[in-house]
Amino acid sequence: MAKRSRTEVRDQSYSERTINTRGVLPSFLIICEGKKTEPNYFRAFRIPDLSVEELDVIGLGDNTLSLVERAKQEKGDRKYDYVWCVFDRDSFPAGRFNAAITSAYDNGMHIAYSNEAFELWYLLHFHFYNTGISRDSYKSKLTKLLKHKYEKNSTTIYEEIKSRQPNAIKNATNLISQYDPHRPEKDNPSTTVHFLVQCLNALIECIQKGRKSEDIELLHKCLNEYHSQARKNCGIFD
Repeated sequence: MAKRSRTEVRDQSYSERTINTRGVLPSFLIICEGKKTEPNYFRAFRIPDLSVEELDVIGLGDNTLSLVERAKQEKGDRKYDYVWCVFDRDSFPAGRFNAAITSAYDNGMHIAYSNEAFELWYLLHFHFYNTGISRDSYKSKLTKLLKHKYEKNSTTIYEEIKSRQPNAIKNATNLISQYDPHRPEKDNPSTTVHFLVQCLNALIECIQKGRKSEDIELLHKCLNEYHSQARKNCGIFD
């Protein structure tokens, strides 16, 4: 079993957390298909005040359906408020890829997928791409854009491209809107990683504002909206 890595501090009890006027923040689980690439990126988000908030990031190193099954187990064991599964279209059979998406949403979880690979999210920080990209091309393109050799398991990539994140969100939003209907298994290139990124940014903003109850209420509304958008862009409709 893959070693579980997490960023969390749980020194205060629930009652201690709610004595003051600041509200209790939602808990997050991000469970990733890759062992290092995706977990390294999400662990780099600077989530302040971790003594009153939980963000768990697990790099599973397993296939799509197994990842969703593990996420279901973790969700049941810990009662996370929000669970995100992060995986690639890659070369997995379309049926397994779609089954993983459906299973996740049937169990109240969310998907940040990339077709073909997570590195598409990095590329969108620099340019808009709307033609198919083979996963073999990602490394050479990123090496050119970064002006140094791209290392797949980089621990610095988040900081290197952070200033370009608004551009990436804009490009990813534009890209996903071009598909109608949404067929994640066929939509190359496409990604919904930007919805998860916006959720984390909203969490950070709420903490920076002081975690007031009204801010946390607005945070939940914001998160639910991003989740709804991600669901629709995965081809799941109510």
